[in-house]
Amino acid sequence: MMKVYRLLLIVFVAGILAFSVDVVKAQCAMCTASIESNAKNGGASGNGLNHGIMYLLAAPYLAVAILGYIWYKKYRRKNVDLNMRDEKLNLN
Repeated sequence: MMKVYRLLLIVFVAGILAFSVDVVKAQCAMCTASIESNAKNGGASGNGLNHGIMYLLAAPYLAVAILGYIWYKKYRRKNVDLNMRDEKLNLN
């Protein structure tokens, strides 16, 4: 039952992230000037540039998230027995 709740939470968070997208303008000064002059002449290359910048921004985060998930699944320990002694430790 807990897995169902976890899956629903993941789907809910992914849905919120997918549908709360806002237009972002992330360009350097030269790119902005070039795109503005292109837009004044009727070009539409600004959208492609913005999408490319967002792709380059998201790729490292996605790669780190995938590596973290693989690391978590590979090195997670289940039912570890610690086998500790019952006697007191002398630290002097």
